[in-house]
Amino acid sequence: MTAAFKADPAFDIGSVVVCDWPLCQVRLQDDARFPWLILIPRRAGLHEIEDLTPAERAVLLDEVVRAGENVRFLGQAAGRPVQKLNVAALGNVTAQLHVHVVGRRHDDDLWPDPVWGRGAAVPYGANGLQAAISRMRLSPGG
Repeated sequence: MTAAFKADPAFDIGSVVVCDWPLCQVRLQDDARFPWLILIPRRAGLHEIEDLTPAERAVLLDEVVRAGENVRFLGQAAGRPVQKLNVAALGNVTAQLHVHVVGRRHDDDLWPDPVWGRGAAVPYGANGLQAAISRMRLSPGG
């Protein structure tokens, strides 16, 4: 019997589950500085993209594009249109395979540096988090 998918508990610290897509659990990073989604393939024991089957890799890429559409929608809704999407599967801190899709702007506080490990997150707050989740569910890619 194969092990059931479970997101690493570390993801609960800074993100919330929004929904499940065909392959990935979709999470919103609780950092109002950036529209930011995390995709976690719902398969146990994955660490690298190469651990996915070729068909799953194709689905992952489609879901990354879909997440980018959502991130752009979130940025637009917040009055800060995304100028550049950053997409990364780092795994240096949390080894479980996951992909970050982050909306960036030339005027954000960290531009042009990466967002990981830089500055303190600015939580949305309960109302802001729910508003962002609702917006995402209404987006064309949601």
